[in-house]
Amino acid sequence: MKSSTPYLSIVVTTRNDNHGGDLLARTQAFVNGLLYQCKKFQLHCELIVVEWNPPAGKPLLKEVLPAPQKDDFLSIRYLVVPNEIHRKYLMSDKIPLFQMTAKNVGIRRATGEFVLCTNIDILFSDGCFERMAEKNFREDTFYRANRIDVDNGLLKLTSVSEQLEYADKNQIKRLGRNRHLKHVRGISSFFFGFPRAMKVLDLPWGWVDKLMQGKAYELYQLDTMACGDFTLMHKSAWMKIDGYVELDMYSIHIDSMALYAAHLAGLKQEIFEWYETVFHIHHADGWETITDAKTMLRFLAQKPGLDWWLVVQATLQMKREGITCYELNKPDWGFANEKFEEYVLKPH
Repeated sequence: MKSSTPYLSIVVTTRNDNHGGDLLARTQAFVNGLLYQCKKFQLHCELIVVEWNPPAGKPLLKEVLPAPQKDDFLSIRYLVVPNEIHRKYLMSDKIPLFQMTAKNVGIRRATGEFVLCTNIDILFSDGCFERMAEKNFREDTFYRANRIDVDNGLLKLTSVSEQLEYADKNQIKRLGRNRHLKHVRGISSFFFGFPRAMKVLDLPWGWVDKLMQGKAYELYQLDTMACGDFTLMHKSAWMKIDGYVELDMYSIHIDSMALYAAHLAGLKQEIFEWYETVFHIHHADGWETITDAKTMLRFLAQKPGLDWWLVVQATLQMKREGITCYELNKPDWGFANEKFEEYVLKPH
């Protein structure tokens, strides 16, 4: 029997602007994947799609994305943040979507016990979804999963099972830590299936890592690689850290700051097993696709973002002062007092 209250709220943000090419196709694959896996593993979820600054003349996403059917286990809530809100930001002409602020809109309004923030170009492996369906998450822990990049050839396939099989066989690279290799970064995916050997290898590296990182040692043990694609914690934990920091700039490193704040708030990190991954459908136009420093400089000149060193230093200062959030957000972060246009699609 399906519960009326979801165990898990899944929060994403997007707009119908074809960002990166094939945006609508990637989003359709994401929603179809959720519909399929929620039903397969009988996990009742709500998907919150924050549609930020929808482009004029384009249909709203509720009109073009798949809808839940009678026997589905997924409800979908569309929250529309209008252009009037977006125009209040100084960088509104350079950045059409303020990703982390938009996700805060969803976090604030989530009704699930736990909240997962992810992105619309993600497919969950069956291993990952089965782990979530076990419903054994803890309030004192935040959860991370590795991301595997795959080419967008899977969009040519029609069924979710075919897409997942394709993703498993056509991996480009893996981002994230091995839960058994806490200190070694950049290790080949080949080693992920050998946890006992990894623990032995990890021991001497741990001593070296602690010596090199000094005061920042604990921060560098957190799995910040591609954490915007999978960060899951209890709703109360998101509230405790004031969600994501809301800044009038590009979203680079802001996702990592949420992990740092959660760590300082006393939450433990747990990384999913190597096979409990998410698949990221590769696309252009993101900073991760930039391969040289000069191009990155031009990118950040157009869309200013945070400096990594500054983030680390600010977090270390928080630790010294006993602060568990960055104290940059207003009390109504996520536009808590704003009434947005909302469309709710439930299994009927």
